[in-house]
Amino acid sequence: MAGHRVRWQGVVASALGGAVAGYLAHDLAAGARAYCDAGWEAGGKFELFFEMLLLVPGCAVLALLVWLLARRVNPVVGVAAVVLVLWVVVVWYFATQGTLAGYRGDSGLCGPDNVPPWWPAWLPS
Repeated sequence: MAGHRVRWQGVVASALGGAVAGYLAHDLAAGARAYCDAGWEAGGKFELFFEMLLLVPGCAVLALLVWLLARRVNPVVGVAAVVLVLWVVVVWYFATQGTLAGYRGDSGLCGPDNVPPWWPAWLPS
């Protein structure tokens, strides 16, 4: 009975973690666009909102699938795989949607690549 409970806890935790990671990716991209004032007009806000409606459940399903596949090796490997995959998705989404290179930002706080100064330089953007 205890193994069954742990299995469901892993399923629920991975799906919730995926949903949170999807929202975090959206929030980072929206924060960068607002800070740099690049792609933050009505159309850009609508685009990000629409993508969030797909990103949050998509990340939840992705995390769930990774957990179900990787937990067969070891539960620790399952958790590490879920965290790694979600981290890659968050950084990729920020780099592709949050930093609009070449878009004329009006805030004057970011360079021509529209990467905000608070984003670590060692992470891709």
